Amino acid sequence: MKDLSNRVAIVTGSSSGVGAATARLLASLGCHVVINYNSNSDGANEVAQDCIGEGVETLVCQGNVAEDEDCQELVKQTMQKWSRVDILINNAGTTKFCDHANLDGLDAADFHRIYGVNVVGAYQMVRAVSETMKSSEDGGVVVNVASTAGVTGIGSSIAYAASKGAMVTMTLSLARSLGPKIRVNAVCPGFIEGDWLRDGFGDKKYEELMNFNRKNSALGVTATAETVADSILYFISGPQIVTGETLIVDGGRHLSMTPLVRR
Repeated sequence: MKDLSNRVAIVTGSSSGVGAATARLLASLGCHVVINYNSNSDGANEVAQDCIGEGVETLVCQGNVAEDEDCQELVKQTMQKWSRVDILINNAGTTKFCDHANLDGLDAADFHRIYGVNVVGAYQMVRAVSETMKSSEDGGVVVNVASTAGVTGIGSSIAYAASKGAMVTMTLSLARSLGPKIRVNAVCPGFIEGDWLRDGFGDKKYEELMNFNRKNSALGVTATAETVADSILYFISGPQIVTGETLIVDGGRHLSMTPLVRR
């Protein structure tokens, strides 16, 4: 799938951030894109216009991936328009910003809501596209957008870190069960510059965390939506022999994290 011309990609949660950057990148390479959003219709339409400007076709679909009916409808509309789905980017995600030491800050409802989008939603989207991809001569590729939170236990909350860890594990399971026709990989971004974390942490905390992550990363940088989109593209159009892999995208920040050792 090195040539993306006239391929069709569904990018969940693509009205802003990493999803929007990924949709724009794929469109620039000739790939038709499905822009999915839950509530930000203005953002989705803006992304769609940018993609159309690249000379490709788009489809804007509202839907909450935590709802299986919405996932099925998203794929149904895609098939009605193009009769194919080549690429699925499971980017839709949610969290609750809560200090990890504040165990009373999360309850079962928080876990269910976060897992509903981050894990169940991704699974439901894969299930919805699997038969279409399997029946295609070229197969298909799935990229799950997880997080370094899932492999280090840090992040916006314990529930979020746990959900992204589950997503990484699910990537392994799906890669085994869907081969050889479908490749499934995951990217794990660290701190991503942008409104999502700024709004969640507030300006002061956001700047502190960004500077801390830059200072403690091997490359002295933090991720952006565009650099994460580049890593997603790697799994789509890069080596076609790779499946079941997880790529950490954090400028080497994880290299400075020492596992907890009790003495």
